Amino acid sequence: MPSAKAVRAAIVASLRQGDATLACTARTLKISSRTLQRHLGRMGTSHSEMLAEVRLDIACRLLVGSSKRLSDIAKFVGYSNASSFSRNFVRLMQIQPVIYRQQQLARKHGLACQRKPSPYAIDR
Repeated sequence: MPSAKAVRAAIVASLRQGDATLACTARTLKISSRTLQRHLGRMGTSHSEMLAEVRLDIACRLLVGSSKRLSDIAKFVGYSNASSFSRNFVRLMQIQPVIYRQQQLARKHGLACQRKPSPYAIDR
């Protein structure tokens, strides 16, 4: 049976083909869809959970390691549009992808995130 790493690699390959379905992933691994489902169940996960993890991992890497637009990243990881990608990213990461990119790049370059002072702050 394939390892979790092999399944993730097959999901990445499926994403590159534009068909990240369970059936495509199973074909890449040369096993049946049902066998893959059972195997993932024994591992305590599912194809949809692993797909979400892989998409998020790729998206995070592209946000920090490239200057690609959000719409291009969304399309690359299999979302129909930037809006659905952004909503899902916020749901999983609790932060907007643009803000994530800014924070990670600032951290990468050793810069602290600059916060604007609140207009409601009380000077003492």
